[in-house]
Amino acid sequence: MKISGVDIRPGNIIEYEGGIWRAVKIQHTQPGKGGAYMQVEMKNLVDGRKTNVRFRSAETVERVRLDTKDFQFLFADGEDLTFMDKDTYEQITLPRDLLGDAAAFLQDGMDVVMELYNEKPISVQLPDQIEATIVEADAVVKGQTASSSYKPAVLDNGVRVMVPPHIASGTRIVVDVYEQTYVRRAD
Repeated sequence: MKISGVDIRPGNIIEYEGGIWRAVKIQHTQPGKGGAYMQVEMKNLVDGRKTNVRFRSAETVERVRLDTKDFQFLFADGEDLTFMDKDTYEQITLPRDLLGDAAAFLQDGMDVVMELYNEKPISVQLPDQIEATIVEADAVVKGQTASSSYKPAVLDNGVRVMVPPHIASGTRIVVDVYEQTYVRRAD
């Protein structure tokens, strides 16, 4: 399916210069003179390269539709992650770097969606938000206003996030997996 270069959104998979790329970040720019363009940061889904490309509104790119399949995360073994097809119970092992920073949020038994291109897995989508426990949180600095100040905290999976001052060690919170940011306290 062809789409205009300015209609690219983060997460879109596009075909560009013979490769399959995922749009990571976009920035729409309208300079004072000349036409508007979309600055797109893309990551190659096959070899992991990154690039920045400018697309003008007149340019079109091919948007790729990927097959998706439900998998369950079983376990990590060093740099390898093992997943199980929820329909056939077939196991597949993928390198940790295929998931990038999101790999730290994998939990045993977590349901994920695997994206396949020509029957080959090229990406794994985790749930957007997960619950995690704070294992270490800095003390609140006296005199800071509660509305604008955040303090660093470490989650049980080792990831550092910024949390509001009222969050203490041992608290369960909801974290955005891809932004690695605090969302709210867990119920």
